[in-house]
Amino acid sequence: MIGHYWRADQFGGRTARRGLCKEAQTLANLATIFRNDDTGAEESDKLVDLFRSRVELKKEFAALRNEKYRLLDRIKQQEGATARVQQQMLHLENLLLDPEWAHNVVVFYQLRALATHCQLQLSRFSEQLKQQREQRNHGRALASWNEQRKQESNRLENQIDERRLSLQMLEDQLQSERHRLMTMNSLERLFRGRSVAAEVEDIATRIEAGQRAENESLRELEEVQKLDPPDQKGLDIAAKRSINFMIIAYAQQLYLLYEEDDLVGLAKEASEKSVGAINYGHKAECTDLLARLEKRRIEADREIDD
Repeated sequence: MIGHYWRADQFGGRTARRGLCKEAQTLANLATIFRNDDTGAEESDKLVDLFRSRVELKKEFAALRNEKYRLLDRIKQQEGATARVQQQMLHLENLLLDPEWAHNVVVFYQLRALATHCQLQLSRFSEQLKQQREQRNHGRALASWNEQRKQESNRLENQIDERRLSLQMLEDQLQSERHRLMTMNSLERLFRGRSVAAEVEDIATRIEAGQRAENESLRELEEVQKLDPPDQKGLDIAAKRSINFMIIAYAQQLYLLYEEDDLVGLAKEASEKSVGAINYGHKAECTDLLARLEKRRIEADREIDD
């Protein structure tokens, strides 16, 4: 019996707790329904701003992460390039330490310097041709523009002089007609006064129109005198093609100058291969090749200057 009472009390306690939970939930729902709309709008705006800030932070974090990966890749590439340079330096050091290869290294870099020297000459020749053509074309365009502006200025100045002369004649005629009108007697004024007054009015109107036309011509003349010269334009296709032909001719000239002793082929091979890949022979052979290279370079520079 006591056990039945205990279970009944336990069941009643659970029921009471459930009732309290339901009441709390109901109060919470009522508070949500009857709370102030302004407060709810502010909290909604804050929530939206929070989510926006979160999205922006995620975007910035992703950008920083991508930048990190990019920098890591660059570091790896730089480390690889540094390792290759160190390996090349070590290889060059070993070649220079070898008496059989030391003179070959000198010949190799002299031939590579010859190829670089010829490339620089071609680039400098090309740039000089381009600048000369652009300056020549711009000079022609500027001279044509100056001639056109001069012709237009002369036309406007002549037009202004003609209009000023016409205005002077109209003003003299106006003064004459006014004097005529003022010196009329009563009878003349009665019969001819109205026509003379109309003539005076017509002359005054023509003078005003002439003055407006003169001012318009003066304004046009001022605009013509303030015109800016044309900008320097690039070369057309014909000029570029002509420059390319001259560059090819200059390259052929360089080729013929260094064709002797197969210096062209040796320089080309040195510019394409790495040091140590070509054997030019023993010390005497390398010394002879360097002497012929220096002699031919001096002769070629003298012929180019001439």
